[in-house]
Amino acid sequence: MNSARRTRIVLLLSVILSTVALHAFARQSPSKLQTPAKPSSAIPSTDPKSQKLPLRRVVLYKSGVGYFEHDGHVFGNEDIDINLTSSQLDDVLKSLTALDLSGGRITGASYNSKDSASHQLESLPVGLGDSASLKDLLVELRGARLEVHTPSGAFSGRLVSVEEPQRNQSTGNSDADTDQKRTTTANRSQISLMSDSGEMRLFPLDSSTSIRFADHDLEQQLAHMLGLMDSTHQEDTRHLVLSTAGTGERQIRVSYISEVPVWKTTYRIVLPSAANSSVAKPLLQGWAVVDNTVGEDWNNIELSLAAGAPQSFIQHISQPYYIERPEVPMPKGVLLSPQTHSETLNPSLVAAPMLGHGSATGSGGGAGGGIGSGYGSGTGGGIGAAFSSDALLLKSDVAASAADEAEFFNAARNINAAQGNKLGDLFQYTLKDRVSIHKNESALVPIIQTDIAAEKVALWNAGLGSARPLRALWITNSSSLVLDGGSFSVVEGGAFAGEGLIDPIQPGEKRLISYAADLAIQVVAKSEGVPQKITNLRINKGILIRTVDSRQRVNYTVRNEDASARTLILEHPVRVNWKLTSEIKPEEESASAYRFRIEVPSKETKTFTVEETKADTARIALTNMNSDAIETFVKSNTLTPQLEQAMREILAQKSAIAKIDADLKSKESAITDIVQDQNRLRENMKSLKGTPEEKSLNQRYTSELNDQETQLATLRREHATLQASRKQAQQELDSSIEQMTIDPAPM
Repeated sequence: MNSARRTRIVLLLSVILSTVALHAFARQSPSKLQTPAKPSSAIPSTDPKSQKLPLRRVVLYKSGVGYFEHDGHVFGNEDIDINLTSSQLDDVLKSLTALDLSGGRITGASYNSKDSASHQLESLPVGLGDSASLKDLLVELRGARLEVHTPSGAFSGRLVSVEEPQRNQSTGNSDADTDQKRTTTANRSQISLMSDSGEMRLFPLDSSTSIRFADHDLEQQLAHMLGLMDSTHQEDTRHLVLSTAGTGERQIRVSYISEVPVWKTTYRIVLPSAANSSVAKPLLQGWAVVDNTVGEDWNNIELSLAAGAPQSFIQHISQPYYIERPEVPMPKGVLLSPQTHSETLNPSLVAAPMLGHGSATGSGGGAGGGIGSGYGSGTGGGIGAAFSSDALLLKSDVAASAADEAEFFNAARNINAAQGNKLGDLFQYTLKDRVSIHKNESALVPIIQTDIAAEKVALWNAGLGSARPLRALWITNSSSLVLDGGSFSVVEGGAFAGEGLIDPIQPGEKRLISYAADLAIQVVAKSEGVPQKITNLRINKGILIRTVDSRQRVNYTVRNEDASARTLILEHPVRVNWKLTSEIKPEEESASAYRFRIEVPSKETKTFTVEETKADTARIALTNMNSDAIETFVKSNTLTPQLEQAMREILAQKSAIAKIDADLKSKESAITDIVQDQNRLRENMKSLKGTPEEKSLNQRYTSELNDQETQLATLRREHATLQASRKQAQQELDSSIEQMTIDPAPM
């Protein structure tokens, strides 16, 4: 088989394989959601009942989460039951969106809470370990009233003690040497009871004795304890029940995110032979590996695969949370630790424009949108920016139509949100509907529904450690409510777009919140040093004051690969004593960063430069400067004529003093030489005693000593004169320096 024929066969097989796969996928994924068939009964049952909503849509993301959407119908006040695992529940609670699209209301959500069995057992009066026996149980219950039944009769009384006396018993075998029976020691537990009349009885704990607790409450507590122990062995199933209110048949839509395996991509490239390279082009096939591990069949669903990476995280909000409270002595006063947040320091800036009229809500703990209002979820406040859903999803019909989106927002507003009001220095949300929460259950209730001002931006700072910025919303709390801190998730184009955390936001406050990675923009920062420049030199009472201007530039290069123009919020760090030059103004300033707005057109690169200055002032006493330092200043060409003349006068006076110092040093050296020579002569005269040459040499040495004494007297007079001259010259220099004040104009 020649090469050309092999290539044609491979290409044909590839096309057939692609066609079959696409045909199978089309059969499994119709373009429109099918409406469930209406039951034959025209009048629904008035008794509330629970039913399951079919899964209609799944969106899988590269960040390890999936967006799940259920759609179906209910009648009257029917409940909706969704079965989950414990691993899913945390993600569901912080992203759940439930909508009644036919004018009804979602009145609440509840699920079976699972406090840890060990924590619940701690609240019971009996504490038992994993390997506890009947004896251990009875020891824990000393004083309890028991009913004991034995073959000889029944007895009732309070448990006094549990004993285990040792008894010797024969084994029945003889020792071969001693012909004696062997005995062993056996332990046999027994209990002692005291009746109401004071009678004490002992009963063995064996198969012939039965015990019953006379206290019914204690018996119920023990049964509850055993039930808790048994629950640790049961299947991990959590039941999420959504309660609805309305009349007739209504359409319900429920969506949430859950952890799923990351979908994987694999490609096939078929290259033509060299002979056919001018006719056939290389063929590329791409396939995705998708895993269903959520425990529910995906039947006839609409599947989308997202190539982006919305920010997501794990937060165990389904578990009851306990904190260890410190033991505090009686207070002498109340001290509050100050906290700083990355809010703006210049709130006078104009608020960002609104994005449509979408409502963003959530619950104080970070519960998702739907129950808290539906679209968007979350309450605002963080850092970031986002891709459009159209760019992320590998399908052409992701974006909802204008009519569908209007219907979505109308349904999102059909909740009875809480009323917000002040509570002293605090802020509270008061629910308008009464709430019933059973023991060991939790609930999700709506607290906020309000329009906010929001602008989609990209956010970058060097602390991210990546050239890719974050996708973010720049929101303004235009409501009169305080938005409590917690988690939030973003739904855009009818699909999950990311999630994040926010700090509390006061009414009218503006804040950045981030929720995803932005893969369309890159930012590269490069620092550029600028030589220092002396900006001011002056002398004040003999102190030279020098001001040096230090400058630093950071060049930011921004590349936008998106098909549309983008807005980047660039965060440049605020540094102590450094100030921005007057040429640039930040859009906003926080405690730690300047925020600059940069508009980047599609497929273009833009450069933005931030220049900062810092003034360093040094004070130097002129009296402490030597001649070399002063001469360096004079030759630096940085002095004004007046300063240069003053410095030259000081240099001349210092030079005169230096000449006197040199003369003094010369006189001191000559005096030292003469004194040393005189010492030599005196030592020689001592050594001549008793010698024939003593008389002649002593006369000679004596004559030399006389001459040297005359020289010493002259040198000492000259040295004293020089010292007086130096003292006077130094006084004149110090006086002129102390009186010198020159304040020229800045350089």
